[in-house]
This record gives sequence, C-alpha cells and structure tokens, in this order.
Amino acid sequence: MMAEKRNPTRFSSLNVDGVKYRTLLTKSFKSRKKYEEKDPNKILAVIPGTIVEILTKNGKKVNEGDVLLILEAMKMRNAVVAPHDGTIKKILVKQNDIVAKGKLMIELG
Repeated sequence: MMAEKRNPTRFSSLNVDGVKYRTLLTKSFKSRKKYEEKDPNKILAVIPGTIVEILTKNGKKVNEGDVLLILEAMKMRNAVVAPHDGTIKKILVKQNDIVAKGKLMIELG
C-alpha cells in the first residue's frame, strides 16, 4: 500500500482580548493595511474632489464646527469643518486643487 501524502496545515495564533486562538489566516489578511489611530489634528479629504474655497488662514483660531473650506465632489459642495477648537497650523491645499481621498488638507495645532 502506498503511503498517503499529507498536506500539513499551518495554523497561526491570533490573540483577541487576551484569548489565544488557533486559526488559518488568509494571505489577504496577512498583507492587509494595519490599523492606525486617526490624529484629530489632521483634517483629511473623505472623498476625492476639488477645493472650491478656503475660508481660513494659517495661525487663525477656530472653534469646533467652524467651516474651514469647501470641497466640491460630484457637483455637490461639502463644508469641511473643524473637529475641535484649535489653531490652524498649516493649510496644505489651495483653491482649485484636486485632492484624492485621504489627502491631508489642514493641520490644527
């Protein structure tokens, strides 16, 4: 009788809240982009679009909810507001710039 070839399964350990699990992890899971906590002082574009108007300037103090700029996407104008009180540290876009999703537009200090 011929010996049957076995394909050894390689399990990985996954730790969730202190509990260790044996599991099979897919290649896409292993190569995924790691989670990064968002910096509340960095205002990113949530959709691709065009900067229509900038309503603030460097060094200006802003309050939570103040409109900082207008981003036009799919013929809709979206107000980008300050997430919290602070001072404008740096404006990284200018009027008529086309921005991609995730582009850093403004830094608060």
